[in-house]
Amino acid sequence: MAEEVKKTEEVEVVEKEEQAVAEQSSAAEAKKKKKRAKQQILKGQAHIKCTYNNTMVTISDLNGGILGWSSSGLLGFKGAKKATPYAATQVVGDVSEKVKKYGIQELEVYVKGVGSGREASIRGLANRGFDIQIIKDVTPIPHNGCRPKKPRRV
Repeated sequence: MAEEVKKTEEVEVVEKEEQAVAEQSSAAEAKKKKKRAKQQILKGQAHIKCTYNNTMVTISDLNGGILGWSSSGLLGFKGAKKATPYAATQVVGDVSEKVKKYGIQELEVYVKGVGSGREASIRGLANRGFDIQIIKDVTPIPHNGCRPKKPRRV
């Protein structure tokens, strides 16, 4: 009789443990099934960096949180082709596809650098359906610059 009581107690303990494990797994499945809805952002910023060697475009919200970015090197352009206006339009197309899920409509465009993809990337943003609010050039300009090297003595 005592043996039967011990066995039934053991069986009850095992069943309780199995139920707890099943509850945890169902809770984990419920967490996995929940998919967070993408927030709708109507206004954002586009930061375009055009150098002599590359073109990079980043789209962020107004607080600076990155929503999507792309560069001509990322798209497979190599060498001198990375800095062309064609590569800049391709970069804008790629980044606009990435941020399309956020529903951005209005953009503030900040352009930095002296590369050849500046105008092409702005034109590409306008052609993709974004309403451009402002275009601002934020290229750094030296105010008297660094101290020059001392003259060479021969």
